Amino acid sequence: MTVKTLPDKCPLCGGAKKEGKTTFTVDLGFGVVVVRDVPATVCSQCGADWIQDDTSSKLEKIVDDARKRHHLVEVTTLSA
Repeated sequence: MTVKTLPDKCPLCGGAKKEGKTTFTVDLGFGVVVVRDVPATVCSQCGADWIQDDTSSKLEKIVDDARKRHHLVEVTTLSA
């Protein structure tokens, strides 16, 4: 059986997808990077989230910078 999902519906649970914020976390092996207030599309039912490509690029730069500094824990907020 094939289930057709609409772009505004969550493909995991069928809940409504809405603009919101999420927290992005990466385990670097030697430490952890946590980025708060990341703009994302979030399912109102199951909480699954999707991050846009331009936001992902910003997150990659933050993680690369943290990797270079070799911090054990880095917590930051994504600036617009």
